[in-house]
Amino acid sequence: MNFGQVLTAMVTPFDGNGKIDYKQTGLLIDYLLENGSDGFIVGGTTGESPTLTTEEKLELFRFTVNAVNKRVPVIAGTGSYSTADSIALTKKAEAIGVDGILLVAPYYNKPNQEGIYQHFSAIAKETSLPVMLYNIPGRSVINIDTSTVVKLSQIDNIVSLKEAGLDLDQVAEIIENTDNRFSVYSGNDSMTLPMLSVGATGVVSVASHIIGKEMKKMIDYFFQGDIKAAAELHRKLLPIMNGLFTSPSPAPVKAALQLKNMDVGGVRLPLVPLTEIEKEKLNELIEKIG
Repeated sequence: MNFGQVLTAMVTPFDGNGKIDYKQTGLLIDYLLENGSDGFIVGGTTGESPTLTTEEKLELFRFTVNAVNKRVPVIAGTGSYSTADSIALTKKAEAIGVDGILLVAPYYNKPNQEGIYQHFSAIAKETSLPVMLYNIPGRSVINIDTSTVVKLSQIDNIVSLKEAGLDLDQVAEIIENTDNRFSVYSGNDSMTLPMLSVGATGVVSVASHIIGKEMKKMIDYFFQGDIKAAAELHRKLLPIMNGLFTSPSPAPVKAALQLKNMDVGGVRLPLVPLTEIEKEKLNELIEKIG
């Protein structure tokens, strides 16, 4: 399945009482579609999935599927460190009508590579949906090794990888050893252009909330062969890409959306909002890119 090039890892808007704000979620979806997003990851890390109940996740998936109305793919974050729970949530997400699922590497319990393989393959077996694996060693502590990804890619409905590590050699090896039906996306905005250079398809982006059109343009430049223009735009956007991670995500991107008059509310504990000084620094970065 072609998920697109700029997939936005969507924040979850909250109201003043800390509940999901579905009116603002609808407005955010339309805003993102107008500003470069080719698809959405819903209920992922940026969506504060650890703080969402199962019922909230399902209602968020349902609302997003209906609001998007087949305009772009909707990929539901259904993975966790529990294989059984991941299977249960995946089945319910499929019944709702999402277009794919995102399965994060099991965190906290630190399985070995055989355990990782069995975890993902067991979930994939229980769904007909296309599966995107999510390697994020900075949060999960474990790395999904190249050989494990390659082996998993041979399962029919495991079709993609969101790679949030920083090892370009591993990315190149995965792309070299998987067939053309398997796509790799950068899971770090700042690594988008370097990963495109070794064969990645696009990015699962946080920065696209703020610079979606610019991210799309950079990728277009690259695939059109204008590497110089792509590199120039990458360097221009790099400060805001990095600035959105100077505090635990998604607090910075939610603050940035507020600065752009898109009210998505605050974050749930244990995350905390930015300080006024942090907001001022973030606003300076946004103003620099226009």
